[in-house]
Amino acid sequence: MKKYLFLLFILTIFLSCKEKNITFKDGISFKIEKNISYGKNPSQKLDFYIPENKDSIKGIFVLIHGGGWKAGDKSNLTYFTFSMMEKFPDYAFANINYRLADNHSFILPNQTDDIDNALELVSKKCGEIKLRPQFILIGNSAGAHLSMLYAYNRIFENKHRDQVKAVVNIVGPADLLHQDFKQYSDYSFVEKQMIDSSKPCPTDITNKDIPNPVFWINMNSPATISFYGNNDQVIPLSQKKILDSILNGNKVFNQSYEFSGGHLDWDNEKNAPIIINKISQFLREIDKNKNALK
Repeated sequence: MKKYLFLLFILTIFLSCKEKNITFKDGISFKIEKNISYGKNPSQKLDFYIPENKDSIKGIFVLIHGGGWKAGDKSNLTYFTFSMMEKFPDYAFANINYRLADNHSFILPNQTDDIDNALELVSKKCGEIKLRPQFILIGNSAGAHLSMLYAYNRIFENKHRDQVKAVVNIVGPADLLHQDFKQYSDYSFVEKQMIDSSKPCPTDITNKDIPNPVFWINMNSPATISFYGNNDQVIPLSQKKILDSILNGNKVFNQSYEFSGGHLDWDNEKNAPIIINKISQFLREIDKNKNALK
């Protein structure tokens, strides 16, 4: 609780004073750039945080909010971003908004295009410090689906997919075609607005397969760590088992965990620190495995 009150205090100062940096304990400091536009649409904005007084960074966490593909905002992940910044002072962070779907617009390819364009902007910023960054995509719920799809899908012309080092999937639907996901309360909207069927696609791949993360997993998919609630009434725990099975079958380095609670409880004061520590351990294991193969 004390940690979250501290973060709330920091955030209050941050929002009221609009400082251009934020400092945590132990001298950890980040330069802040808020609401940077990466496109012409008002929704195409991101917040960028880069460590101060560092000649290089290890990578960039890209946070992608949830909200059923038609709601939510990057501000929903601000507290979590700050918690991550304390744990990972050698990484930069981009917390992004994207174009939301409605009854007259589609989820895809708009939202994966927005991720790609956001990564393009961040890449250019890193070019200023002569760095071609590796990205760790972190999404919750719909944002987790988009994170997986961006990293796994090989049809969309994503410029930066090969720079994705890992995916952090928090309560994300991994198999949209499985019967359990069809119980989703807003499934009819997702089914109608998931993909713009007027866009050309390969004749051997259906519009049902294109937005489905598990369809695209192969041995070259990036390492993935997943978190699912044991009492989630929105995304059933069976999605974890489906994803685990397919990642394991393709020998993709992965881990998955259950946390106590429902769909929104991953970010509470009990679960969030555990999730952040698991992410830290996971990234260390990725680096260890890569070094062992050299």
